[in-house]
Amino acid sequence: MYNITDLYDLDHTLAKDYLSQFTYPWEALKGIKDLILALGPTLGEDYEEVSEHVWVHKTAKVFPSAYLGAPCIIGPETEVRHCAFIRGSALVGANCVVGNSCELKNVILFDHVQTPHYNYVGDSILGYYSHMGAGSITSNVRSDKKLVVVHAPEGGIETGLKKFGAMLGDYVECGCNSVLNPGTVVGRHSNIYPTSCVRGVVPEGSIYKNSGEIVQKA
Repeated sequence: MYNITDLYDLDHTLAKDYLSQFTYPWEALKGIKDLILALGPTLGEDYEEVSEHVWVHKTAKVFPSAYLGAPCIIGPETEVRHCAFIRGSALVGANCVVGNSCELKNVILFDHVQTPHYNYVGDSILGYYSHMGAGSITSNVRSDKKLVVVHAPEGGIETGLKKFGAMLGDYVECGCNSVLNPGTVVGRHSNIYPTSCVRGVVPEGSIYKNSGEIVQKA
């Protein structure tokens, strides 16, 4: 339930071929920058390289106060709103929203992802139609600075990564002001309650209420 094919429909991202190489989605985090640098020059005339290694689709709307750090790709019909801060290594798909005062760093956002209000998303992959409620964030470094472990039901999975935020499957809903701790994996069609502090693996089709209460949707 935490393999790439369990979490994502790869037809909804320019990273399809790249992600197909891996078993676990977090294995793709180290190569996002190189992926964008390779993809950018191949995107064709519908994209404009607005600054070095920053490619924006001609139908995307980028507000004047937004910052686009290299390398990044902004897909068709996507909105990057006021004061958004894209630090770099961000592959943002089609029909996405990167909202006011949001920060992205080393991420893949599939098509139709929304991070609309005061979100931090770092070292993470957000699946098709996933949504981050206002103030929800991915925490991508452990407080003790040790390597991140995915706490799966059958035991810990060593990732070898110091920075690893969250893997959200397709159609995941994160409630307002929730915190996704390092190494969190949320299965498709799951909901996270507002103000939750989430860690470990949340199964597909679940409602995460708190650390002791995860229920299957009816």
